[in-house]
Amino acid sequence: MTEQLSIHHDRTSHQFETTVDGHRAYLAYVDLGKQTLDIYRTFVPDALRGRGVAAVLTQHALDYAAKEGYTVIPSCSYVEWYIERQGASSDGLDRE
Repeated sequence: MTEQLSIHHDRTSHQFETTVDGHRAYLAYVDLGKQTLDIYRTFVPDALRGRGVAAVLTQHALDYAAKEGYTVIPSCSYVEWYIERQGASSDGLDRE
């Protein structure tokens, strides 16, 4: 992604979101309690695909989880792939 994205964390809706060129992309999660987040969906409209938007949303969510001491369950296949691709430490991740 060549341009800088502004990511908004909507804590009420449990989403990280951004709007680029009038198109909204988001990552959704559920707070399961006991410091556990289930990241279950990323959505990037066709007009924004291939620009790294999902990666930026995912990294923001993972950074938030790490900062707040959450364990992450990557139910979203993209998030699971991203974590594996980045070689992220398994600390704080639940792959079951």
